[in-house]
Amino acid sequence: MSERIGEQIVASPLSSACADVLVRAEHACLGISPFNSYFSVGRIRALAAWAYERFARVDFFVPDAPSAYTFEALGYPAEKAAWKARRQGQYTRNKIRTALDALGVDHAAGRVWGWAELEGSPAFARLHAEGRRLYEQEAEFRDACQDASEWVLAGKLPAGAVPDERQVECAVRYFLAELPLFVDTPAVVGTEASVFCYHRPPEVLRRLYRRELAWQPAPGQGFAVVSSLN
Repeated sequence: MSERIGEQIVASPLSSACADVLVRAEHACLGISPFNSYFSVGRIRALAAWAYERFARVDFFVPDAPSAYTFEALGYPAEKAAWKARRQGQYTRNKIRTALDALGVDHAAGRVWGWAELEGSPAFARLHAEGRRLYEQEAEFRDACQDASEWVLAGKLPAGAVPDERQVECAVRYFLAELPLFVDTPAVVGTEASVFCYHRPPEVLRRLYRRELAWQPAPGQGFAVVSSLN
């Protein structure tokens, strides 16, 4: 199930429920990853142009500070990992601003949700705590989260290297920090429905939206695999 928007963007909802939320077109949350060369200014501009044309409201999610957990898992000292995450997070925010400038979009029309903004949200705090609780108490859920973190680390380690238990346990904090926006973005941003948009979801998100895990998406939460044809 997919649809082509113009000549540049293809959006594929992960489930029939996600498709319903996509049709509602109330809110889009565009995930823009730091340290990922996929997100050039041009690609962000194309994704944003598609989103602003289709949705009533658009926000951007930049997992800036939590990126430090991945670097700590790769062996960076905590202070250096945090510095790299802050620097790249700001660089990513600047790319979003440049893309919006090119579209003639007022910056206020596209809020960026990074860690500083999310920490101030009671809804996010509640969801983050729930995710951590399930991680500690539900073995199947914990295994799924760890699989996602292993997938991320595998792309950053030397060919053939396998992350050890310590690395995975460190890196999983990154995924747990993102997870609330895959489960209930509407509660965080104050809408009734929202589609999280990203180009390459890990398998755990497909399982999440098939409602196979202990935690399940809120009724108004959707996910679309959104990619550029260029």
